[in-house]
Amino acid sequence: MLHLREIEQTILANGRVDGPELEALRRQLYAGGKIDRRDADFLVELHRRVQHMTPAFEHFFYQAIKDHILGHGRIDAEEAAWLRRMLFADGRIKDEERKFLHELTGEAKQVSREFELLFQESMKQPQEPHTCG
Repeated sequence: MLHLREIEQTILANGRVDGPELEALRRQLYAGGKIDRRDADFLVELHRRVQHMTPAFEHFFYQAIKDHILGHGRIDAEEAAWLRRMLFADGRIKDEERKFLHELTGEAKQVSREFELLFQESMKQPQEPHTCG
C-alpha cells in the first residue's frame, strides 16, 4: 500500500491522472492479478479527490471497479451495499455511473435482489443536464 500512497501523492500534486501515473496505478492495483476491496476503496477515494478527470482515468476507474465487483461473476448483497455507498456518496447518479451499472448488469452471471433495487433506483434518478456549445 505504501507504493500506492506515493502514486497518490504524485497524482494529487498534479491534480490529474495521466500516462505514467495511470500505468503505475495499473501495475500496482493489478499486481496480484485482481483488485481486492482495500485497493478498490483506495481507488474510489482517489477518484473523488482528483481535480481534473481525464477520459483515460475515468475508463480505468470504472473498469477496475467492475473487475473487482465481478471477480466471482456475481454481485451479492454486500457488494451492492458497497456500490450504493460509492455511487450515492455525492447524493446523485452521474451518467457514467448509470452506464457502469448497465455494464455490470449485462456482465454479471447473477445479481442479488439488493443490486436489482440499486439498479432500479439509480435509473429513476434524474439525468445530468447537458448544454450545447
